Amino acid sequence: MSSPIALVLGANGRFGAAAVAAFAAAGWTVLAQARRAPAGLPQGARHLAVALDAAETLIAAAAGASVVVHAVNPVYTDWARLLLPLARQGLDAAERLGALFMLPGNVYGFGEGMPSVLREDTPERPTTEKGRLRVDLEAEIAGRASAGRLRAVVIRAGDFYGGGQGSWLDLAVVKSLAAGKLVYPGPLDVPHAWAYLPDLARVFVAVAERARLGNAPAFETLHFSGHTLTGAEMLDAVQAAATELGAAPPVVATRGWRRGGMPWGLIRMMGFFAPMMKAIAEMSYLWRVPHALDGTRLTARIGPLPQTPPPQALRRALVELGFGTATGHRAQAAH
Repeated sequence: MSSPIALVLGANGRFGAAAVAAFAAAGWTVLAQARRAPAGLPQGARHLAVALDAAETLIAAAAGASVVVHAVNPVYTDWARLLLPLARQGLDAAERLGALFMLPGNVYGFGEGMPSVLREDTPERPTTEKGRLRVDLEAEIAGRASAGRLRAVVIRAGDFYGGGQGSWLDLAVVKSLAAGKLVYPGPLDVPHAWAYLPDLARVFVAVAERARLGNAPAFETLHFSGHTLTGAEMLDAVQAAATELGAAPPVVATRGWRRGGMPWGLIRMMGFFAPMMKAIAEMSYLWRVPHALDGTRLTARIGPLPQTPPPQALRRALVELGFGTATGHRAQAAH
């Protein structure tokens, strides 16, 4: 029996790459769509050098795909212009292929007044443009599904980390690690939801496998609980991981780790002139408002969730960012 086929749109992104790896590891044939050839494709995956807007060519090249993972994510400043059009191209492809459409979601739609625990039936009350766009996107997906045009699932998760550069981990938390300083974007006592990308990608595979059994609803939203850590817990875990990897700079031995925060006031001022700063400041409430995702429904669907313990996940993430070495950690652990 031939292996099932998954089409991953946006395979050069961090989640796209994680999805390619996870589906290939599970024995799927993976079509990794991207303009540039992804580096280090695993066995069972091949590059699909077709633009997302080349609909006819894409459908022909992806014939037989039973899953479409939409990992395309425009730059923050282009969300208003590109988020929905790009998603519609992915939705159209899934419709024409007769494939399950899978989307990584987030918590933006719940808004600044969100409760501390987020369930699938928690009312969405977006307070930002990005939140409204996410709500509109999920509503369009649900509408297509209810009209019988496709099957779809949205799996919401917290802030991504792991899989290389481009997350809050490297852009803020460990940006000054070489100087012995860690930076956290919010209060250190506020719980924040995180998602280690390899774990989230394995969840996508498990949900896709379940859908192949034919007992999945036409549309559903699921929550991946991931890791919920206070700022202090996150920084403690990063410090421990860096020390175990031999990545702590010499200054730490004499002065200890220093901790700092984000200059949100300055960032908001810069937002008057720099669109990216404005886009980042708009979402700053996520660091002030405690939140966690309840994964009960997802667990009921697929069983125990993939959960790499935070210390182990952070060690791997730091190695991927070039801090220390995995072999250095193993050698130290042997003593």
